[in-house]
Amino acid sequence: MRHRVAGFKLGRTTSHRIAMTRNMAVSVIEHERIITTLPKAKAVKPFIEKLITLGKDPSQHNRRRAFAKLRDKKATQKLFDVLGPRFLERPGGYCRILKLATRRLGDGGERAILEFVVRTPSEEAAAAE
Repeated sequence: MRHRVAGFKLGRTTSHRIAMTRNMAVSVIEHERIITTLPKAKAVKPFIEKLITLGKDPSQHNRRRAFAKLRDKKATQKLFDVLGPRFLERPGGYCRILKLATRRLGDGGERAILEFVVRTPSEEAAAAE
């Protein structure tokens, strides 16, 4: 039983898990939608949502806090210039996880889409076509 066990270890060392979380968060911010395994998506979602909350207040202190977590200048820039203003009126729940029906080849792991709830207008037009 998993009583009183918090967090997702994902079968990785601490440094690998932190690096993977950062890389996946940068990918989600950059592409606004990624396909990954369900446990990884569940582990990364709170990390991204906390970063979006930082992005809603574009102070120098919050920019430095976000950069310390992401370690990527382009992603930090997009977080504060595009994503923060987009979710300004929303009190929370910036990401969603959609389960995919097909399982992953090899180990048969459950796959999921991790994406933002509100998309850019250009993406919505492309999806409608």
